[in-house]
Formats: sequence, structure tokens, C-alpha cells
Amino acid sequence: MITRLGHIAIRAKDIEATAGFYRNVLGLQEAFRMYNLPGEKLGSVHIFIAPSQFIEIFPKGAEEYIPNQQTIGCVHFCFEVDDAAKTLEELRTRGAPIDVELKRGFSRCIQFWTHDPDGNQIEFVELPPDCLQIEANKRCIGGC
Repeated sequence: MITRLGHIAIRAKDIEATAGFYRNVLGLQEAFRMYNLPGEKLGSVHIFIAPSQFIEIFPKGAEEYIPNQQTIGCVHFCFEVDDAAKTLEELRTRGAPIDVELKRGFSRCIQFWTHDPDGNQIEFVELPPDCLQIEANKRCIGGC
């Protein structure tokens, strides 16, 4: 039975720049690095989100990912925050590119958007009591 999302895996053109964005701009912690064999080149960097939840960054990305409304595959990922306005201003001061300013989403969440150095779209949401996600949580805990 699925219990939670374990990790999101992305490939980076420059693994140190991308890991640095998640650490220094978004303020997340680097959890660990994996190497193919001891003494070999870096295989991946794992960024901690929450217990047992990570962003796994792989090196050697060669082809630029250009997200648009016709791209097949992962469209974006989203972080839940307790105060979207405060988070937006904090990320702006750290140099995060703000792609979409603070607004109410179709689900009645409060959201804004940025992207990492590789173009991966990142949404941030605050979930007020009247949003569809909170309503779904109430219905689905124990089975939708």
C-alpha cells in the first residue's frame, strides 16, 4: 500500500548549481550524496524535504528541458508552506526567480511559482481551510 511520496528525481546540467539552489535559495538541507563506488564520481545528491521525502538530483543532464503546455511527463512539483506571502518574499530576497506572483489557485489555495536552474517548475502552496485539498484531506483520510 502506498503511504507517501518518497522522492522526486531530476537530472541537472550542473549538479552543484542545482543542489546549491535547493540549499541556498529554497533553504532546504542536503541529506546525503551517493557515489557509484567509493572514490568514483558523484552519482546523486539528496535534498531533505520531510522525513523520508527527498529531491534526488542526478548529474550529466545534456538536453535542455523546455516545459510547456504540450510537454509529456512531469509538469511541476509543489511544496506546501504555512505562509505563502512570507515564503515568497523570503525566496525573492534569496534571488529566486518568481515566475508567477502570489495568487489564489483554482483549488482556492494560495500559490506562487519559481523554477530551478534546470527549468523545473516549482509551485508553492498555502492551504487555507476552504481549499479543495483540505476538503479532500477530510474526506480521504480513511478512504475517499
